[in-house]
Amino acid sequence: MELYDKLTHPLAFVIFILTLFLPILIGFLTLRRTKNQSDFFIGGRMMDKFVVALSAVSSGRSSWLVLGVSGMAYTLGVGAVWAVVGYITVEMFQFIYIGRKLRQATESYQSLTLLDYFESRFNDKQQLIRLVGSIIITIFIVAYVAAQFNAGAKSLSTALDVPFLPALLISALLILVYMVMGGYIAVAYNDVVRAIILIIGLVIFPAYGLAKVGGLSALLQTLAQLNPASIDPLSLGWGAIIGFIGIGLGSPGQPHIVVRYMSIDDEDKLRLSAIIGTFWNVVLGWGAVFIGLLGRYFVPSPEKLPNHDPEMIYLVLSSEFFSPLLYGLIIGGIFAAILSTADSQLLVVASTFVRDLYEKTFKKSTVIDEKTKLKLSRWVVFFSGLLAVLLAWIAQDLVFWLVLFAWGGLGAAFGTALIFSLYWRKTTRAGILAGMITGTIVVIAWKLFLKKPTGLYELIPAFALACLAIWAVSLFSRVPASKT
Repeated sequence: MELYDKLTHPLAFVIFILTLFLPILIGFLTLRRTKNQSDFFIGGRMMDKFVVALSAVSSGRSSWLVLGVSGMAYTLGVGAVWAVVGYITVEMFQFIYIGRKLRQATESYQSLTLLDYFESRFNDKQQLIRLVGSIIITIFIVAYVAAQFNAGAKSLSTALDVPFLPALLISALLILVYMVMGGYIAVAYNDVVRAIILIIGLVIFPAYGLAKVGGLSALLQTLAQLNPASIDPLSLGWGAIIGFIGIGLGSPGQPHIVVRYMSIDDEDKLRLSAIIGTFWNVVLGWGAVFIGLLGRYFVPSPEKLPNHDPEMIYLVLSSEFFSPLLYGLIIGGIFAAILSTADSQLLVVASTFVRDLYEKTFKKSTVIDEKTKLKLSRWVVFFSGLLAVLLAWIAQDLVFWLVLFAWGGLGAAFGTALIFSLYWRKTTRAGILAGMITGTIVVIAWKLFLKKPTGLYELIPAFALACLAIWAVSLFSRVPASKT
């Protein structure tokens, strides 16, 4: 049975379509709440703790969790859990410490973007940080959005048995409609809905599968017979484990995640957001791992998967396990996970071009009214989406090649800068620029020339060297106190 055959069932199809068009309804409902640029980019700093928690979880995971981690667990066994340990740990502390200080600082400076904050924090009148940061965001985020569109189109194409191009256009349209209407508020509330759908899929799915095989012991016994290394969490070797844990270093540098902390109505509530977000990060991470392990139990040979692709195990098992109602919801959940990252990243692109480049750089001496800024923001979202669609269609290999280290590039460039700016008073503008440039160059160079020989994830050396650059350059460029 092809994967899309089951979706031809009327109930499954209706549920699936509802999950696709629900975001547009939410866009209409949030349209009146979006009155100015602050509302469009950070929800007017009035978002609820629950919304912030689930939105941060949902926007940070995308198809990488649903398809990637489950496929990784299918291939590697329980060792795949290290791929989620890093970001879960970092984001827990990020909510409480980085999030609180960033929320306070951005309100004090009236900053709407991360680059806004850096410019105000370091009194960068030449706007070099804003320009360099905009280039870095353009390099990584646009390709990231295109890759999410590409993944969404492939899922939609498989589910509905339609050609890739129509699926790509539908994927983009479903995002752009509600984003143009509601901006960040629509994105955040949609992320909550998508997180709930993900929770249903990644909790019910493995629970049902474990019951079907006779429990955890029966599952592990069978996996041990197939490959003893698959039940040993240390079988990957310490190099791979450190690389997986190092994924978490990228979290502080993701603009589409840290903007959630900037949007909350009260920074003190981020502690509760940390509890909510961490709990669901753990549940969703383990759920994806268990789906991969169950996949190896039910489909021992990868040759039996569509296109021999381990990342298809989520689709295969959901087709075999569930009724049309749950199947339609779970397939919709995959699509939702993909779009929950794409829309957040698209908003970062829009804020970079409208706020950081147009308003604060090219038109800094001109007073622009809120209605004009809001209208321009919506147009930039629309045209940025079209550019991402074009990239997804004509440069698929390049897009996916870039997205492999986009997380690392953003983490090394912005994560190090954010941490130093919040926690080391001696940090200077020159140090931040040095860290951004160093992080970006090392990620790209390591990916191109040193990844294969060393086997080390490029974010780890890039993060370390960016930190060193910020520290060293800040010390040398710091203006000494005048003698009295």
